[in-house]
Amino acid sequence: MELKKIEIEFIEIANINELNTSDAYLVAKAREVANNAWAPYSNFLVGSAVELMNGKIITGNNQENAAYPSGLCAERVALFAANANYPNSAVKTIAISAYNKNGLSKMPVKPCGSCRQSILEAELRFETPIRLILDGQNKIHIVEGIKNLLPLSFGRDDL
Repeated sequence: MELKKIEIEFIEIANINELNTSDAYLVAKAREVANNAWAPYSNFLVGSAVELMNGKIITGNNQENAAYPSGLCAERVALFAANANYPNSAVKTIAISAYNKNGLSKMPVKPCGSCRQSILEAELRFETPIRLILDGQNKIHIVEGIKNLLPLSFGRDDL
């Protein structure tokens, strides 16, 4: 038996003002669309903004349903819309923001397991890592590639 260790890397910054102009714009779009989320059950409003390699920005927000499995997370709404409308353009960056009853989430919001898997599929589809900007009031995390959040991932090579 051999003990193995997995490490991840990410950049931590204090707030949106430390981002470059294009990243700050993407986070602002994620924050904006979060306010339009349909989340009457959790009251956890999530927004996502996806920047494609062709320069287009596609947004999405969470859509809840009383039958919980029928809803969809903001990240997948944006990713699936991007793939449907621009099937030949890879995703460059995805920004994720969330609000709860106290306002903007204090800590960086992280994608759920299903969203991580969908982001991985988008990376594999175009063989291009996706930058993730995880927004929070107290700090923002920038992650280079989903494998930093999903290190033991399941992909087409596992089938």
